[in-house]
Amino acid sequence: MSGPSPRAAGFAQPAEWARHEACWLAWPSHEELWLDALAPVQDAFVAFARAIADPDPATGAPRGERLEVLVPTPEREAEARARLEGLPATLRRLPFGDIWMRDIAPVFTTSSTGEVAAVSFGFNGWGGKYVLPGDAEVSGRVAALAGTRTFREPWVLEGGSVEPDGEGTLLTTRQCLLNPNRNPGLDEREIERRLREALGAETVLWLGDGLLNDHTDGHVDTIARFVAPGVVVCMEPSRAGDPNAAALGTILRDLASMRDARGRRLEVVTVPSPGLVADGEGEPMPASYVNFYVANTTVTVPVYGVPQDGRAVEAVGRLFPGRRAVGVPARQLLEGGGAFHCVSQQQPAGRAAG
Repeated sequence: MSGPSPRAAGFAQPAEWARHEACWLAWPSHEELWLDALAPVQDAFVAFARAIADPDPATGAPRGERLEVLVPTPEREAEARARLEGLPATLRRLPFGDIWMRDIAPVFTTSSTGEVAAVSFGFNGWGGKYVLPGDAEVSGRVAALAGTRTFREPWVLEGGSVEPDGEGTLLTTRQCLLNPNRNPGLDEREIERRLREALGAETVLWLGDGLLNDHTDGHVDTIARFVAPGVVVCMEPSRAGDPNAAALGTILRDLASMRDARGRRLEVVTVPSPGLVADGEGEPMPASYVNFYVANTTVTVPVYGVPQDGRAVEAVGRLFPGRRAVGVPARQLLEGGGAFHCVSQQQPAGRAAG
């Protein structure tokens, strides 16, 4: 990368609870990928979009944030426009492989002067597992549409693999960032250096493995999230037969031993795990209640039709006073690989360059 790094130019990734200008999404469009699940996934997307925009029930005026929605074709644009009618959505005609905007869109950063800049990383289909036409180009194209200054990082990084607290601390996992299918030849020390330069991190905290059968190789946004400076949430097993019981126990113990960039020992709070959520063949899926999205006025929590759903939505809601917690069904979305944090990428409030 030529020129100064984002850090050298004064930029760092803010916490998700900082105010957003918009949320970038992609309309579920690919029948060959979703098959019979496309219609229910679109229903979940519309419910999620409504929660982000948060229209006033009396007036319909949006209380939340603007929606920037990618659509691949004129036909899908018309479909999305009809389904999102009444919401503050701008539709952007742009090709993409699938809807996982957390990973294929840029990571937005801010400076102390209020400028917003996009950091565009390399993308290789989650280590070559799902290489779809258009995905690798989405990051740069979204950055151009956003009209922000853009820093280009040639190494591979997905947005769901890092979690910032907005005060210099970054959580991640060794299973993903040190996986040789992402950046072979880069060791932990070099990855840390690059995270500091690209995202303004001061301290990188490493967890080990993520959830069973997670094709992202253990993205941190399914296992641990910051909810305030110095405070992190993870899951605890909630019933017998939880396929992730051992991994969740290790995550809880590891977090409790960590200190953030300010030297504070992390305060660790827990929400229940969904337990076993199986696919059509009976295999455990990486269901997570911490794959929530924190919007300006709401926090959307994925639910899976299991007994822990209500308790989990209430527990997450208590972590974000002043925001309304909304549970939205995500089981069929999860069969495609993720939930609501995975399909969204926030653009912080601020100003563009110049």
